[in-house]
Amino acid sequence: MQQTSIPTKLWKTMTKHWDLYLMSIPGLVFLIIFRYTPMYGVVIAFKDYNIIQGVMDSPWIGLEHFRTLFAYDEFPRIIRNTLVISLMKLVFGFPAPIILAILINEMSHVFLKRTIQTITYIPHFISWVVVGGIFIDLLSPGSGIVNSFIKALGGEPIFFMADPGKFRWILVLSEIWKETGWAAIIYLAAILGINTELYQASIMDGANRFKQIWHIMIPGMRSTIIVILLLRIGHLLDAGLEQVLIMYNPAVYDVSDIIDTYVFREAFGKMEFGLTSAAGLFKSVIGCILLVCANWFARRMGEEGVY
Repeated sequence: MQQTSIPTKLWKTMTKHWDLYLMSIPGLVFLIIFRYTPMYGVVIAFKDYNIIQGVMDSPWIGLEHFRTLFAYDEFPRIIRNTLVISLMKLVFGFPAPIILAILINEMSHVFLKRTIQTITYIPHFISWVVVGGIFIDLLSPGSGIVNSFIKALGGEPIFFMADPGKFRWILVLSEIWKETGWAAIIYLAAILGINTELYQASIMDGANRFKQIWHIMIPGMRSTIIVILLLRIGHLLDAGLEQVLIMYNPAVYDVSDIIDTYVFREAFGKMEFGLTSAAGLFKSVIGCILLVCANWFARRMGEEGVY
């Protein structure tokens, strides 16, 4: 029997599902224009970039920018800060939307459920400029509500935003407050996709609500949880440029200066575009490696993974 060639199979598939491929064209065009086309700019990391000469006419210097970057005295501290902040957000921020989705799903009052869901995801649409201002005002040692409460109890005001021991926790808590409600929508959708007959069968077996959550609801969300976790691991070196840039100050540079803020300062302060491109490329390569390794491990454990 003659086997059908791959191009023939592809053509038959596209002909059969032409409407789906047609709907995907705008998304593909967007990716090509705004994601793949700008990738040629990566060569700046290997050139002594000059704005007048342009990307292609600037002299080639190979790995010189990477040598300069790795020899930078502050680079180990920047990497450490990036990893610590990202891991703190992952450990404490990743379970938060899962817990919130379960709690919202367990509410029996429909109006209350919708109200709480709306209230929790609205902060996602507030920019970090506004959120940063809110937290700076709340934690202000002079007029902030938190310190006013501390002083009312007889304590001394605390400089939260200038305390290196507390600043990272402020970053974690502010992101949890801003993004948990929005992220919970995905898990609520996963919960709604669980077969209700499983709950009915568990009730017949005498399972209480907690056991239903532990043995039915959480396993039903497992594939969604793993996919989101893999994507978060791939962005482990993205500690949140806008958030940190808005909220940090010189007093906490030692614990809050990350790769993105370093790139921002060097690019727009010293116009070192080649060096910053090397830092960005380094971060992207590490993120890609982390994603591939995490996906391989997930598939080894019997899960579907991202691809």
